[in-house]
Amino acid sequence: MTGLEKFARLVPGDHGLCVVSTLRPDGTIQSSVVNAGVLEHPVTGARVVGLVAAGGTRKLANLRARPRANVVVRAGWEWAAAEGPVELAGPGDPLPGVDGERLRLLLREIFTAAGGTHDDWATYDRVMAEERRTAVLLTPERISGNPA
Repeated sequence: MTGLEKFARLVPGDHGLCVVSTLRPDGTIQSSVVNAGVLEHPVTGARVVGLVAAGGTRKLANLRARPRANVVVRAGWEWAAAEGPVELAGPGDPLPGVDGERLRLLLREIFTAAGGTHDDWATYDRVMAEERRTAVLLTPERISGNPA
């Protein structure tokens, strides 16, 4: 099993809850809890870790300025971390190959990859647009964790 496969296997263990860490301007670490999952990159098709950030958040500002992150998932005592560069796709962060319709679907894909379900996708889409939600796509360069 590859590290990213282990990461994906652990996502359902705690409802996709993960800790994402970014770098502040002074080099210190900022961490927050997010929902994340593993999915295919919308342009390249490569497997990535995806999460969604609300517009105006510190993590989004940090990722715009320093596009690297570490995402840790855990279930019980088992954990996996994925570290690497990120790409952003959102209202303030155009990603070539991802238009408005593709972004709407990508936000849904990330949500479901993190274990989410929704009874009213139209409302979900509206809220994502109102909150200027941005897709964060981490390409894992380094994966670590404890043995399975």
